[in-house]
Amino acid sequence: MDGTALVVGASGIIGSNLARELIANGWTTYGLARNLKEGVEGLHPVAADLLDLASLKTALSDIAPTHIFITTWMRNATEAENIRVNGTMVRNLLDVLSPKDSVQHVALVTGLKHYLGPFDAYARGGSLPETPLREEHPRLDVENFYYAQEDEVYAAAARDGFTWSIHRPHTVIGKAVGNNLMNLGTTLAVYASICKETGRPFRWPGSEAQWKGISDMTDARVLAKHLVWAAKTEAAHNEAFNVVNGDIFRWIWLWGRLADWFGIDPIGFDGTTHPLEAEMANEGAVWREIAKQHDLAEPDLSRLSSAWHTDLDLGRPIEVMTDMSKSRKLGFSIYQKTDESFFDLFEQLRADRLIP
Repeated sequence: MDGTALVVGASGIIGSNLARELIANGWTTYGLARNLKEGVEGLHPVAADLLDLASLKTALSDIAPTHIFITTWMRNATEAENIRVNGTMVRNLLDVLSPKDSVQHVALVTGLKHYLGPFDAYARGGSLPETPLREEHPRLDVENFYYAQEDEVYAAAARDGFTWSIHRPHTVIGKAVGNNLMNLGTTLAVYASICKETGRPFRWPGSEAQWKGISDMTDARVLAKHLVWAAKTEAAHNEAFNVVNGDIFRWIWLWGRLADWFGIDPIGFDGTTHPLEAEMANEGAVWREIAKQHDLAEPDLSRLSSAWHTDLDLGRPIEVMTDMSKSRKLGFSIYQKTDESFFDLFEQLRADRLIP
């Protein structure tokens, strides 16, 4: 037995894959979420609201985790509110567990907005870092809720004496239903399915820079293994890491491969962007009809698609790829082809009757 893990955000793409990885490796694993509707075999569910101290104290009263994995966040209307809410969530959790004196390590998952800026100033000229992105890049001189989350972890670590690790994935590819704040893979699968059912082309929605530039991504299964590796590797403690699959690609190549999987015609960059949020804004009724015709498990398009975030990723004005040398030098050698990450996800979505 490696320890007792508390996965915070266990119903999401990252948290659910992490829970499976921990359980497969013999960890006693608790999963905290406000609603854990889709179970992971062997996971001990903990229902709690991170913004409600009384709820947290009650839910965690009999749990003394050795390792905490924070994989959740809450979207708000402004970055100032993102900072207040998401910082409070981390602080409340670590404050409630502090008296137990059981925590040895805390892992926090953030992402590339650490380098590119928050949602309301995302990837804009004047503050863009050089690529490939490296962990030593200094913080941007803008408000960013990722920084607030990190600072809460650092403060609690100084107080309680645990080690920490920060994990910065690129776009995460994996399955989750309902917890889809940043779910590009499923969003594209739903978009491609609508294109196929309605006979329309699979049109690239993003920028020329993303279409032609080099990119990379993060399979949720790779991220799960990286989180466990860092928790168990002393040399990885008190460090921040980029986490990606290990390959690089251009969307000009990958877009056609995704289209081929669905048997539809792709259209590349045509001189302008075509945001998916606008493209799919009125597709709820179309998806309900597709779900009815094919007996799908989820007729609510909003529980599968997060077009707004897909637009942020695919609409960036620069190519974005990350350097993973730091993890490689310390011994993390997991590699995953990104096109196969998408194909594995599509097969899983089809097997679970989430796409036709």
